[in-house]
Amino acid sequence: MRPTIAEVDLDALSYNYNQLRGIVGKDVAAAPVIKADAYGHGAVRVSARLEKEGADMFIVAFVEEGIELREAGIKTPILIAGAFLPEDAAHIIRWNLTPVVFTISQVDALDSSAKRFDRRINVHIKVDTGMGRLGLAPEDLAGFAGEIMRRKNIVTEGIMTHFAQADIEDNEFAIRQLNVFNGVLGELRRKGINPPVIHAANSAAIICLKESHFNMVRPGLMLYGVFPIDKKWDISLKPVMSLRSKVVQVKRVPEGSSVGYAKSFIAGRESLIATIPIGYADGYSRRLSNSGNVIIKGKKAPVAGNVCMDMTMVDVTDHQGVCVGDDVILIGQQGDELIAAEDLARLTGTIPYEILSCIGKRVPRVYRG
Repeated sequence: MRPTIAEVDLDALSYNYNQLRGIVGKDVAAAPVIKADAYGHGAVRVSARLEKEGADMFIVAFVEEGIELREAGIKTPILIAGAFLPEDAAHIIRWNLTPVVFTISQVDALDSSAKRFDRRINVHIKVDTGMGRLGLAPEDLAGFAGEIMRRKNIVTEGIMTHFAQADIEDNEFAIRQLNVFNGVLGELRRKGINPPVIHAANSAAIICLKESHFNMVRPGLMLYGVFPIDKKWDISLKPVMSLRSKVVQVKRVPEGSSVGYAKSFIAGRESLIATIPIGYADGYSRRLSNSGNVIIKGKKAPVAGNVCMDMTMVDVTDHQGVCVGDDVILIGQQGDELIAAEDLARLTGTIPYEILSCIGKRVPRVYRG
């Protein structure tokens, strides 16, 4: 019943997916990234639409995210790309998930659980080529892959790495990582180890580092209509999410009056202040205090004062006839005015990933298309 909603355009999602298919071609598999509730868009609804579009695999971070998709009826293979503990192995087997592995304790637990379930399980090996997070050191990869081959219940379906810096125009470090990855692939092949699925490319690398496509790519941010790098490329993407609310009060305040916590906004003239029922508990960052804008009646209005937990105030003095119930756009377009997730990211010193994924659960998702 809240007037604040996040509207998700599933037709725009399909459009972006088909733009991706046009970039990578029919011979490269696509594994959309659905982690973090599909970057705040709703993992179940997003994966259901992309399953109809023919996605080859879905990627989540944690076991519980994979289980959520399976319980919702998703049949497409699901890769658990984040960390899991050995005690999670039975859940992985039971729910037919594909884990990424990089420790022997993970492999032993999976092998034991698969034996109990009388099944074989596919795994992908992760090699750390420069991210410094999860994964095997390149020099340890061949020995680790050999250990997996000695387990009767485990099949090495894939090998992967993760770029640390593919989302900037200077991709020197990404190329260095790619060279390391190609080197370890060559070493595996010389030892007779040939995982059928090879993947490295995130959204940025899909767009600007085509030699990293191999035979599967992992699109994330681009599917949701946000360019992963500032430079515009020769493709078209449509924003999938808009964040909307309504005016719940319009108040005239005298010159010199303060608005909000800490009196951070002082009216320099008699002002008209509109209050909107969304705040930092909903994911509208407090860092937008006195710096963000919203769109009301086709015109931008500045945030006045500190963003509160549940409310945000904006200055509509220069607007005509703002009333209770008027639509407010916090992310999206109204008339000729546009506020994109990238705009909020620049204002708050962060990245669009955080802007989208932090829109809270108490903001209802409304699906179009």
